[in-house]
Amino acid sequence: MGTTEINTEKQWFAMRDLKRANATLPAYKQLAEAGMEVFTPMTTHFSIRNGKRTKQEVPVMRDLLFVNESRENLDPIVAKTPTLQYRFKKGGKQGEPIVIPAKDMVQFISAVEASNAPKFYSAEEITPLMCGNKIRMVGGALDGHEGILQTVRGSKTKHLIITLPSLIAVSVDIQDEFIKVL
Repeated sequence: MGTTEINTEKQWFAMRDLKRANATLPAYKQLAEAGMEVFTPMTTHFSIRNGKRTKQEVPVMRDLLFVNESRENLDPIVAKTPTLQYRFKKGGKQGEPIVIPAKDMVQFISAVEASNAPKFYSAEEITPLMCGNKIRMVGGALDGHEGILQTVRGSKTKHLIITLPSLIAVSVDIQDEFIKVL
């Protein structure tokens, strides 16, 4: 087995888009138009244009996107698009892109989509003070999801934190009756 062998299986790759924030065709749109499965955590942003308040969906982290594709299909696009890059593991083999396990990515995406108001955090923002017990959801929209119970002083609402290590975390509202402490 050579080190230049390229994996032909679809995997979730963490990628960087170095285009400007106001680019007309950011990488997540470009790759979706090419028929690839792309996920970018989005948030609602309000701005004023020509005196009118407009609502717009924008990426939470401008340069972060996830692509479910094979290296074989993705490498040629990365090679011809200078503003699109793989995110690489720190301290691992040089040139080894970050691959998110499919189970973790599906759980993260479904939690974001099931929530009316997901709150995103960078990996550095998650502190031990925010974290409670490790839990699993049993029943409800997030049945089977595992994560950390977020502790918020003075809040009556419970939150589940699901993390994609060293990249991003999301906190979503949950109901008490579906919580099982692990």
